Amino acid sequence: MTEAVSINNVGMIFRSASGETEALRDVNLSVNDGEFVTVVGASGCGKSTLLNLIAGLDKPSSGEITVAHKSALMFQDATLLPWLTARGNVELALKLNGVPKKERRQRAQELLDVVRLGEWVDKRPHELSGGMRQRVALARCLAQDARIVLMDEPLGALDAMTRDHLHDEIEALVKERGLTVIFVTHNMREAVRLGDRVILMGSHPGRIVHEQLVELPHPRVMDSAEVATRAADLTTRLKTQQPQLLGADS
Repeated sequence: MTEAVSINNVGMIFRSASGETEALRDVNLSVNDGEFVTVVGASGCGKSTLLNLIAGLDKPSSGEITVAHKSALMFQDATLLPWLTARGNVELALKLNGVPKKERRQRAQELLDVVRLGEWVDKRPHELSGGMRQRVALARCLAQDARIVLMDEPLGALDAMTRDHLHDEIEALVKERGLTVIFVTHNMREAVRLGDRVILMGSHPGRIVHEQLVELPHPRVMDSAEVATRAADLTTRLKTQQPQLLGADS
């Protein structure tokens, strides 16, 4: 298989007037084209830092990261521009990606159709539900022609039913477009529900402590016994690594 992302011996140290904080140490990870990798761990273990490094927003203090294709980053907050409509937010991403003005309106409509928001293109963010705003954010990622999508807890603030619907839609879209996804979450069941492989990170400093292939057929259900059993195993492993940090998130 072809590597989409290669992370070799990566470390990250943040320096400030108060001293140094070692966020990551000796992180090694290879993600193949078309793979859906989920990353879990306690708060402060460096999950978001790792995504920022892959996206090129920061440079590692040590080691090397190689990204084979263009990437786009999707946050927990949809971060839409409130004065623009759904279509306007997507058109802006197309503009920044160099799409000619005469093509943007139709392309934006097509992308919003893909995420099932074709009838809501003229609504502004405050007129959309949380799930709808995240769909716009996903369409904006697709507008960047990114083959690698980095998702930083994009569904964490949504209710369970909306989250479940978006699980199905993200999974279908990833399969249809052949995307590579690195998906950060605090929720162990979500990690097992979506991931081809789950990466478990320990803290202080952040590092990979366990990898688990999820050999379950799709579609999966969050509350199924198979998903719950694997999620419980991951939670136990994390508690062993950081008993003082982990909450009851499984």
